[in-house]
Amino acid sequence: MCVRARQSPRPRAQHFLRSSAFAAELVRAAGVRPGELVVDIGAGSGVLTGALARAGARVIAVERDPALAAGLRRRFADVVEADALEVELPDEPFRVVANLPFAAGTAILRRILDPAIPLRAADVIVEWGLAAKRTAVWPSTRLGVEWGAWHELTLERRVPRCCFAPPPSVDAAVLRAVRREGPLVDPADAPAYERFVGRGFREGMRALVTPRQLKRAAVELGFDARANPRDLDARQWAALFVRRRGYSPARHEPFNPVQ
Repeated sequence: MCVRARQSPRPRAQHFLRSSAFAAELVRAAGVRPGELVVDIGAGSGVLTGALARAGARVIAVERDPALAAGLRRRFADVVEADALEVELPDEPFRVVANLPFAAGTAILRRILDPAIPLRAADVIVEWGLAAKRTAVWPSTRLGVEWGAWHELTLERRVPRCCFAPPPSVDAAVLRAVRREGPLVDPADAPAYERFVGRGFREGMRALVTPRQLKRAAVELGFDARANPRDLDARQWAALFVRRRGYSPARHEPFNPVQ
């Protein structure tokens, strides 16, 4: 892979996991395999990094804070001192297992869930509200719909604030994103799909299709023709886009992590 450290003045709110045993449990639940490339974003004190290393992963620790990065280098071979929003991500298939800086959770997810990034799966600790909102089947959100075209998103577990030092003001959760073997939308059409979904959420469904087309799609895809944008789930949004785009999902190339 290619990594290049770049500096950024933006602050990050970090709350470190207190227990190495709990970190090991999170790594086991993520299903990390020996030899697998895993990126720990916002590695901090290295509690998760150590659990990943003991599981046999090829772990890359990304940490912005110079003092924390120096401490990580004394323990781990591959440490990148860089901002999570700017660091170059691996160009080979990889996982992310990380306790993300709470202030940057959404921004980091935007980066790693870009369909052009060869992410296999991510198990990340984020604020509870973020995880609940983006994994909700209903009401849907614009980002949840966009990410859902290429990844299956689930809320795996609650992580109480007492698990962190210092404790945050809110509880957290483990959000899991797993790359779909067959995408709902061709990754090459990601910019067009994001514009399509964005316009629908801003202006309503009738800004995207004619009333007749909407009525027919509603019957065939299983939603009310009077539905609001938030009433359609990721599969329904993707299917509506595919109809407008004029191609079959069967033509999409599946993501192959073994290359």
